[in-house]
Amino acid sequence: MQKDPLLSGESKNIEYKVQVPEHSEKYIKTVVAFANGDGGQIVFGVEDETLKIVGIDPDLVFGVMDSIANAVSDHCEPKIIPDLSIRNIDGKCLIVLNVFPGTMRPYYLRSKGILRGTYIRIGSTTRPAEPYMVKDLILEGENRYFDKEICRELIVNEEDINQLCAQMKEVALRNTWNEHEKAQIRPLTRNHLLSWGILKEEGDQIVATNAFGLLTGRLPEQPVIQCAVFKGNTRAYFIDRREFAGSIQEQIEAAYQYVLLKINVGMKVNGIYREDVYELPTQSIRELIANAVVHRSYNDPGKIQIALYDDRLEVTSPGMLLNGISIQKMKEGYTKLRNPAIAEACAYMKIIEKWGSGIPRLFQECKEYGLPEPELIDFEGDFRVNMYRNNPLLMGREQYIDPTQVNGNPTQASGNPTQASGNSTQASGNSTQDSGNPTQANGKRQLNAGETAVLNILRDNPSLSQKRIAERLNWKVDRVKYYLNTLKRKKAVERVGSSQKGFWKINERAEEGEKD
Repeated sequence: MQKDPLLSGESKNIEYKVQVPEHSEKYIKTVVAFANGDGGQIVFGVEDETLKIVGIDPDLVFGVMDSIANAVSDHCEPKIIPDLSIRNIDGKCLIVLNVFPGTMRPYYLRSKGILRGTYIRIGSTTRPAEPYMVKDLILEGENRYFDKEICRELIVNEEDINQLCAQMKEVALRNTWNEHEKAQIRPLTRNHLLSWGILKEEGDQIVATNAFGLLTGRLPEQPVIQCAVFKGNTRAYFIDRREFAGSIQEQIEAAYQYVLLKINVGMKVNGIYREDVYELPTQSIRELIANAVVHRSYNDPGKIQIALYDDRLEVTSPGMLLNGISIQKMKEGYTKLRNPAIAEACAYMKIIEKWGSGIPRLFQECKEYGLPEPELIDFEGDFRVNMYRNNPLLMGREQYIDPTQVNGNPTQASGNPTQASGNSTQASGNSTQDSGNPTQANGKRQLNAGETAVLNILRDNPSLSQKRIAERLNWKVDRVKYYLNTLKRKKAVERVGSSQKGFWKINERAEEGEKD
């Protein structure tokens, strides 16, 4: 016999009371929490631990319902209209109090006031809302957004505005590989920033919002991203940790490059070349970090944390899921913007793609990689995504670079997150090695990580200068020169024309030419 959903156990949306408490505040707190969240039900007449049905005296049930309705109406602010019904299960009478998601948040106990009387639901418990949660509820209830609020501490002029517009376009170009799409990236103007809510008009003045501060790194108490590598599968032992500051777009790129530096890299054959393959889908890594920045609560003083364990990559973003958002909806591509101005800016800069597409694509890419299904967790006021490592389809350990070892010594990341101190990375066994001579493996030309990165850019735009290549990779020009020289020695590329007006020719059939 199928179990009645009403008796499925306490959860985020169900609570049980064996009887109606004498002090109504004991259950009114939960009414408030349900109204501040996705709604819920309080079932009177059921023991919470055993789910034993005790029931309510049928002769008293209507009087009890009246007292519940009066208590809810009298103690809640704004007023909550309860929906009460009677259920008969196993011959016993239960009272079900249905609370719907409120539209005038925050709801609170009138006797305690908004700061002390606001409650939220976390898991199967009702808890007082933290001050930053109350701020989030106020903004949501008034259909306002943190990133669009005016930042009084920031004074902006036309030069500041033009500089941000130019920087955002530069990021957009750097994140676009197709020349046709590059040509369609429009220059930004003050009017674009006004329409997105990054700037606002106040009388005859242009003022900055919190979004402007976040995008320039000038917000008072500008948030940062914390990254760390741990030994094993818990946070007991650090191997390495970093904290990235600056504008949010700089933080996203720095954190992304840090993860790439720390995860394993393998090889696959592409034509006559062997190219690097990361153990995790790189586009999904970037998307997870970007989503954490775009969707986090900026009222929450916590920091985005990116933790790499032996078995998983863990990305934690401060702030509960918005009301109306569930994990199942996220898997289906549904999204609700907490910071729409930041989302518009990141979409323009090609940091995120279509809104809501990141989570479905994450699941699809992990499936294509042969990885376990990612895990989405809503807990304790934060949201976390786990992407699991140890790819069974790609991970031949003898083919993988150990990112924690360089020439036998632990790698220490330099100030530039795309570089490691010491010499070029060497793989254990017969894997990649930077040398002046072409390396052959099973008759195929072998390229290392740096060479592959440069070659991929040249495939899309062979006329790029060394300086522009360096800008795209966030490298120094000397590093680009080094890898171009090794590619030339391996006869993978050659320069056609002058240094100013020429281009790089990719020799895909270099090996066949050598045999001739």
